[in-house]
Amino acid sequence: MLNAEEVKSMMIAVADAVIDNEKALSDADRQLGDGDHGLGMKRGFTEARKQLEALAPSSVSQVFTTTGMALMSTMGGASGAVFGMMFQMGGTAIASAEGLDATSLSTFLDGAAQGVMNIGKAKPGDKTMVDALVSAQEAAAANKDKEFAEALAAVAEGAREGMERTKDMIAVHGRARTLGEKCLGYPDAGALSVSIIFKAASDFVSS
Repeated sequence: MLNAEEVKSMMIAVADAVIDNEKALSDADRQLGDGDHGLGMKRGFTEARKQLEALAPSSVSQVFTTTGMALMSTMGGASGAVFGMMFQMGGTAIASAEGLDATSLSTFLDGAAQGVMNIGKAKPGDKTMVDALVSAQEAAAANKDKEFAEALAAVAEGAREGMERTKDMIAVHGRARTLGEKCLGYPDAGALSVSIIFKAASDFVSS
């Protein structure tokens, strides 16, 4: 189980990974959208990193809700709303958790997925970040009796698999929906972001 300070360090590592992947995220977005997803994610996670570094967290939940608020306030647009909501609703769902373990990770992802689907109206199969997030949620539910590092590794793999599946989907939301079958073969940039987030978290915990 990770305590609040350890989760803060994990989220700073996540922020660094997202910032480092700005080009890959924008390149992915350029195939389907306006190519600014990486820039928006970098801006949001730069602010989140700054706020987290200044935070003396009283709970694990506070680390996630602080991250979510930072993303919402700096990213703007649909991405800011859904990624902000992911961390805010996930964090709110584990408000009473004393630490982050496999069980609270599953609860976090239940709250995150529900929050994102409520605000964004996307569902699995729509070629959005929801595909990676729900795949991660399902992996968490299937592994909540495991050791935390093992459960988080399964979540990261679930997110990656969900992202990979978006390559075979036709988009129904955003600018990409005008492309029809032209968007086949390319992953959704938001799903790629979700995959990067959970891989970075898993890498941090396993190291």
